[in-house]
Formats: sequence, structure tokens, C-alpha cells
Amino acid sequence: MASIRRLLIYTALSIVLIHFWITSKTYRFSEEEIARIAKKQVGVPVTQAFQRVYDEIARTHQDHVLPKSELRWLFVNAGGWKGSMCLVHASLTEYVLFFGTGIDTSGFSGRYWANISDTILTGTFRQWPEGSITSREFGPGDTVPHPWGEATMVQWSANTWMVEYGRGFIPSTLLFALADSVFSTTDLYGVGKILLIYGRALFIEARALLQDYVSVM
Repeated sequence: MASIRRLLIYTALSIVLIHFWITSKTYRFSEEEIARIAKKQVGVPVTQAFQRVYDEIARTHQDHVLPKSELRWLFVNAGGWKGSMCLVHASLTEYVLFFGTGIDTSGFSGRYWANISDTILTGTFRQWPEGSITSREFGPGDTVPHPWGEATMVQWSANTWMVEYGRGFIPSTLLFALADSVFSTTDLYGVGKILLIYGRALFIEARALLQDYVSVM
């Protein structure tokens, strides 16, 4: 009983400390920056649009993004929907990625310890918030918010592609992002590729932070 009590205390303390950290720290990116960069590419062929978005982000945050040679499109199965993502940047508290789907798909958004926003380049995205009996459709140039702790039902039309930015405790989002691949499709190889690219992004970010620290010493 005592061990359970200690575990609950340590868990609660960890949650409080993490929450304080992610609500008080300085962030490298902002939702407004990523949305502004993405919106400039609306109407451009999507492959070229992603290249231009990556190039602009890399110019500003050069040492904090995955090299272009390491960008990979990976399947994501989560909440019943099927999509593909290409990670550009990731740390423990932020990520930037390209996301979309080549087929009509729908499901549950997930409920995260993070604020997520998606700026649509092509296609349509429909969001049905919890507690509502109406849904809203978004199109190219729109930025779709998904505040932490909230949940929606979501639907993408085929060939919908977007730029996504997340801010919060990013490791907590992985349970939802990977659950379907582990327990439904059993695509453990795909899970491994996602964890590998996330680990690589964490290494790049840690190296860049160390270089920044050394440069000011």
C-alpha cells in the first residue's frame, strides 16, 4: 500500500513539474510562424509546396531540423484514421511535420497534453467537436486548432495535405499515435521507423542546443 501511495505521489509531482515546465519555457517555433509559412504555399503543387515550406523553416532554424536527405514519409494509424507524416523537427516540447492522406479517412482526433494546429495546403478537413451536434469544414489556407485536453471526430478527403505544429509534452502524444499500429494493424516495423526518426530528431535538437550553449560560453 505504501509503495502505491509513493507511486501516486511521484506521478502527481511529475505531472505538476512537467506542466510548469511546458507552460513557462521559451519555445523555438510558434503556431503563427508555421501557419504564415504554410499559407504562402497554398495553390502550389503539393510536393513543391512542402519543399518550399521545409526550405524556409530550415533557413531560420537550420541546425534544428532534420536534413533534407533524412526526410521520410511514414504511415500513421491512429484513432481509426489512416495518414502519412514527414517529420521536420521534434524535441520533447515541440514538433513540426507534414501530414496528409491519399484516401478518404476519418476517426477520433485523440486527446493530447499538447496544443496542435494544422494549416491546410490542399483538400478538405472536417472537425466535429465533442459536445456539439454540428461539424465544421476547413479548406486550403485555413489553420485548424486542436487545443490540449480537447477531443473531436475528424475527417479528411482524399489528397488533403497540411503542415502541422505541436507544442506541449510531445512524448505523451506517442501513445495515441502508435496504439493502432501496435494493437490493431500490428505494424511494429512501422512503429519502429517512427520511433527511430523521432529519436534522430531528438538527437539533432540536443546537439544544436549544446552547440548554442557552448557558443555563448
